[in-house]
Amino acid sequence: MDIEKYLANVKKYVPNPSEDAVESLANHLRLALANRDSATVAATDPDELAGIKRGYCSVNLDLTSEEADAAIQKVSNIMKGDKAKCRVTFYYLLAQESDTMHRVAG
Repeated sequence: MDIEKYLANVKKYVPNPSEDAVESLANHLRLALANRDSATVAATDPDELAGIKRGYCSVNLDLTSEEADAAIQKVSNIMKGDKAKCRVTFYYLLAQESDTMHRVAG
């Protein structure tokens, strides 16, 4: 897995990202990242965003429904200029914007 590729993508939005967090996310998402389609987030697809909310936001970040909605909306706005939203970057920003990075990188 090319961690440097994911780190470079996160750096488009975060000047000094946690390399541990990027590596942890890439390892956690390795199955999704193996497929070109699932390696990106379709931020306009309500079903995909509901899955991220139900899975990653609720289970991994321990966010309430309202906190998850707010974080997803904020990250979607931050990344709106990026047509192919890298899943690692999207998830990294969700943790950053919801102040739950400690749950990603121990």
